[in-house]
Amino acid sequence: MINLRILGCSGGIGGNARTTSMLLDNDVLIDAGTGVGELSLAELSMIDHVFVTHSHLDHIACIPFLVDSVGLMRDKPLTVHATEATLEIIRQHIFNWKIWPDFAQIPSASEPFMRYHAIQLGQTVDMDGRKITVLPAEHVVPAVGFQVDSGASSLVFSGDTTTNDALWEVVNRIPNLRYLIIETAFCNAEKELAVRSKHLCPSMLAEELLKLKLNPEIYITHLKPGEVEVTMQEIGECVHGFTPMMLQNGQVFEF
Repeated sequence: MINLRILGCSGGIGGNARTTSMLLDNDVLIDAGTGVGELSLAELSMIDHVFVTHSHLDHIACIPFLVDSVGLMRDKPLTVHATEATLEIIRQHIFNWKIWPDFAQIPSASEPFMRYHAIQLGQTVDMDGRKITVLPAEHVVPAVGFQVDSGASSLVFSGDTTTNDALWEVVNRIPNLRYLIIETAFCNAEKELAVRSKHLCPSMLAEELLKLKLNPEIYITHLKPGEVEVTMQEIGECVHGFTPMMLQNGQVFEF
């Protein structure tokens, strides 16, 4: 059985809002937004892998702090899994000695605190029986989603995405789909901004869910602080045939 704990699921910060991060069992992160800061130092030291959907700061902000905080406590590198396009952005713009030291070279290139592993669309990575499959996403930077499969059932995380027929083609072929976590970043009044930034709003989410042929539990992530109530109300009004719920910090999925 897999245990997936939501560390952060907001589209911003403030109050109790934490940006996107999920802890799989005790050793794998899916994205590493500000929610990672909820973990103790001991918990941080146990993380061996980070699977990254895309390079935006709200999804990677804590990778630099994570590797810096626990590098000396570990006996093997932290592995960052992402597409080559995303890894290249992270290498060039984060771990470049200007924004942050290059921990793929610290303390040495032969024994670094962090290493990169390129993954590809459609690829499945087997993490001791926990299968993580790379799903298509459509965003303003190269992006993916993930399917996490325990064998008994699956959870799909859309990552940041807009209208995306390719995602539903894959999702509808997952016979053991139990949970769907999908973003809705903006309310309907900001649909133009959602389209330009390649996110979803409630009316667009409703159109996307018409393409879903399965019946998983659906949870909404990436809600903007200050717009949570109106966006969830609009989702309730726009979406028919499903009852999406708001994803919560601290929520745990066992499957």
